[in-house]
Amino acid sequence: MKTSAIIPVKTFSKAKKRLNLQQECKEKICSLMLQEVLNTISNCKLISKIVLVSKDETALKLGRQFDAIEIFDNESGVNDAISLADQYLSDKKFDCSVIFPQDIPIMTSSDIDNLLGFVKSKRSVIIVPSRQFNGTNALVRCPADIMETRYDRGSYTFQMDAARTKTKNISIALIRRMMLDIDDEFDLAFMLKQNDKQDFCKKIESCF
Repeated sequence: MKTSAIIPVKTFSKAKKRLNLQQECKEKICSLMLQEVLNTISNCKLISKIVLVSKDETALKLGRQFDAIEIFDNESGVNDAISLADQYLSDKKFDCSVIFPQDIPIMTSSDIDNLLGFVKSKRSVIIVPSRQFNGTNALVRCPADIMETRYDRGSYTFQMDAARTKTKNISIALIRRMMLDIDDEFDLAFMLKQNDKQDFCKKIESCF
């Protein structure tokens, strides 16, 4: 199965409004998180290609280090960014896509293997919710264009509703490290306390 990872990336200077830190620190944390996510995905043998959708030159430069496909986006929204990636995947005949946000840095390659291990049908959707069950922290779509995404406030429910109109094969995967996204300082403190990736956490702490 030919599978791609899609990462939509908001311009670092506009990202993480809820993270109560100095701007320079926030942008550095965004960069470190994206780099860690890219590294994790690139070490997963089940992912054939990474597609990075952004207008942020720093993000695109990071993507080049991991041979990611670059798609320039005008930041009209996450759903539009993913639609651009979907067009590329359709042209290249990908069977499956996995959408990851840039802010789930403590997931591991084995977590991605486990996630894709749940794929049992050529027509299926798998959702990894956020810890609060109000967001979508990973979305597997087989085929890659089976459904349009609905990344809005409360996206977990929206994705479920959209998936139900396309297939009965819908699964919820509760993968602990994937369920932690870094939106505010409380998430950041929780991640550092858990210390799942010690070297990465040290890099984050050096930003303060």
